[in-house]
Amino acid sequence: MDILLFLLFLAACCGAAATGAMFPPGPWYRGLNKPAWTPPDWVFPVAWTSIYLLIAFAGARVAVLDGNAYAMVFWSIQIAFNTLWTPVFFGLRGLRKALPIMAALWVAVLGATITHWQLDTWAGLAFVPYLAWVTVAAALNLSVARLNPDQEALDLSQG
Repeated sequence: MDILLFLLFLAACCGAAATGAMFPPGPWYRGLNKPAWTPPDWVFPVAWTSIYLLIAFAGARVAVLDGNAYAMVFWSIQIAFNTLWTPVFFGLRGLRKALPIMAALWVAVLGATITHWQLDTWAGLAFVPYLAWVTVAAALNLSVARLNPDQEALDLSQG
């Protein structure tokens, strides 16, 4: 594996992760109704750090392989939707507005898992925890939206 490629993919992951620092959950999120199965707060940074390391590894392994076009496109799409979801959900407080982004993210992660797996078993396996986590995150997003029907997204057009 090319270490420079790994670092470049990791830099993209760090860009996505930066939205978590820019739009932290804070008191607003803690005040929402959440399902009983919501993971404890400490799980989120541990899960995301692990996932970002794994998908940077996967991207670096596949980037040098012939026939990697679809895998690289899915890798790019998933990191874009990953980056977008946090500002919509936490920044704009758009519980329902984040749902289509989450759905697109889930499809992109599934596509990345399949296309990486087709090229390199280890790269495909590296995406499996991400797919599992995004499945949980999607269910949590949907549950929080349903449990907080009166929660409106912030309106930034007035200011």
